[in-house]
Amino acid sequence: MDADKNFLVGVFDDEDAVLKGIKKVRGAGLKIHDVFSPFPVHGIDDALGIKKSRLPIAAFLFGLTGTSLALTMQIWMLGYDWPMIIGGKNFVSLPPFIPVTFELTVLLAALGMVATFMIASNLKPYSWPRQFDVRSTDDKHVMAIDLDLNGKSKAEISQILKDAGASEVNEKNFE
Repeated sequence: MDADKNFLVGVFDDEDAVLKGIKKVRGAGLKIHDVFSPFPVHGIDDALGIKKSRLPIAAFLFGLTGTSLALTMQIWMLGYDWPMIIGGKNFVSLPPFIPVTFELTVLLAALGMVATFMIASNLKPYSWPRQFDVRSTDDKHVMAIDLDLNGKSKAEISQILKDAGASEVNEKNFE
């Protein structure tokens, strides 16, 4: 977490008000740090301009790694390292390998997605998240604007937030 970060926090009462507020604030040329909501709001990603996640690509690559690893491991162990011919079958017979291959594919895809999500979201076990307003977990929608990233003064940004429909505007400092 960066030291000495200053934010203006707009508190909105309704999800429709926060969606309209996002459009007005972005239309005024301000960069929004983030918006926090007690429940999912449809269309908020588009309003904030957030790109589509690339997590499915990572999941596919981790799954492909699991499939390759499982098949390589089984073919090596049962075909070359310790060959056993059971029931006259070839040493490389895919049907018996399917359960292990499926399980390792799912395991590596799931663990890889969790690790990728935690890295991409900057979720570290030793850091505490910023809480801009306690009510954002109950019934309020909170829009945080980083004062260092915007060229306008506190008064101008505060007025823009009030015009956008914020019921209150607070200043939040993180040290």
